[in-house]
Amino acid sequence: MVSEQPRLRIAIVGRPNVGKSTLFNRLVGKKLALVDDTPGVTRDRREGEGRLGELHFTVFDTAGFEDVIDDSMEGRMRRQTERAVQDADVVLFLFDARAGVTPLDLAFARVLRKIDRPLVLCANKAEGKEGQIGAAGAWELGLGDCIHLSAEHGEGMIDLFDSIVEQLEARGIDPFPDDDGAGEDEAEEAFDPDADVPEDPGKPLRIAVVGRPNVGKSSLINRLLGEDRLITGPEAGLTRDSISVVWDWQGREVKLFDTAGLRKKARVESKLEKLSAGDTIRAVKFAEVVILLIDAVQGIDRQDLVIADRAIYEGRALIVGFNKWDAVEDHNAALVALKEKLDIHLPQVRGLPVVTLSARTGRGLDKLMPAALDAYRKWNRRVPTAKLNRWLATAIERHPAPAVSGRRLRPRYMTQVKARPPTFALFMNRPGELPESYVRYLMNGLRETFDMEGTPVRINLRKNENPYTDD
Repeated sequence: MVSEQPRLRIAIVGRPNVGKSTLFNRLVGKKLALVDDTPGVTRDRREGEGRLGELHFTVFDTAGFEDVIDDSMEGRMRRQTERAVQDADVVLFLFDARAGVTPLDLAFARVLRKIDRPLVLCANKAEGKEGQIGAAGAWELGLGDCIHLSAEHGEGMIDLFDSIVEQLEARGIDPFPDDDGAGEDEAEEAFDPDADVPEDPGKPLRIAVVGRPNVGKSSLINRLLGEDRLITGPEAGLTRDSISVVWDWQGREVKLFDTAGLRKKARVESKLEKLSAGDTIRAVKFAEVVILLIDAVQGIDRQDLVIADRAIYEGRALIVGFNKWDAVEDHNAALVALKEKLDIHLPQVRGLPVVTLSARTGRGLDKLMPAALDAYRKWNRRVPTAKLNRWLATAIERHPAPAVSGRRLRPRYMTQVKARPPTFALFMNRPGELPESYVRYLMNGLRETFDMEGTPVRINLRKNENPYTDD
């Protein structure tokens, strides 16, 4: 249920590596944001549903502030942070108490003093004698009283709660409006993506955009949203963690996940890139539909197939988007070649839906969401047992199961045990001896007959329950 009043919005800001993502994870109650000692891990604004005592709110984790205003990566990150501040009701300004107040902290404080927003100054990492000494220099920032925190250890959370409430009440803002949306984060955490639920469960449709680095994933999402919500640029690997953005498409709520580009495993060396890759895999597991974005100019790479295979393994609905289509010369020949390669290398999902598009110009984007919804519909497909077994009898009559060691294998009965993806149980004698080629024959027949082209289909082989029907 959606709250009638907008939920309170809190932005966490500060220079790089002061603990913003650690505090974000503390407030949302789970490790959503990547945390590493490397400065600048967070580059895009990440949103989560936070809670502090009786206070429920949406919290923004932001990129570390840099004192530049050009079109460099740091300048683009700064603009994203400033936009988050403008969108927030309360700003939490963190500085590192162990390092003390730095020139960059002072530069950011000058910016924040010009913005009319309730602000709470926080000295993070203030545990211990060194932190206490560093926090004492907060007066240099000219932002009023400072609270002492340890986001890592959870210290100072009561003081943070009191300060936020005090700032809101001083502005005449009710910190505790009636919020029917409270607890949605717990409900989302408990949601099982493999559970058997109706096609439209009333939750946002979760779509993850995945692919190799620099294929245009963030640009695609920005084009769909109609705003520069995610940082983009020519640098490969700009996105480091999975960022979710809620979007309304023709009255349907959609949660889009932008993910870090996945390189070949042998090339992933740094701890941070391993964390980013793990975060992308988690986004795939949590998604319902996965859009594999491929650079149409470069063509299909082995890594694209590895990513597709991972989405299929996780049982997600999958569609392929060929981006940069405006730069392809012979469209017809290129599309035929690309589709043939997909069918050859991904026979387990033959007939994958394909959309040609350009995130730069917007060409073809009108076909993307209809394709995603169609894939989602097929992913939720349910086949009545009677119809399923009539089909099975016809399939066996057309192509009988082989004999093994002179004894005929006899598939007898099939039922669908779940959807998302469509999963079937096939009861037969000696299930361990049925060749994989025959299982593929049945899978392809199911897809073709029951409109599940391009959908992962699973068949679980089970032994007849009646011991007297083995032969």
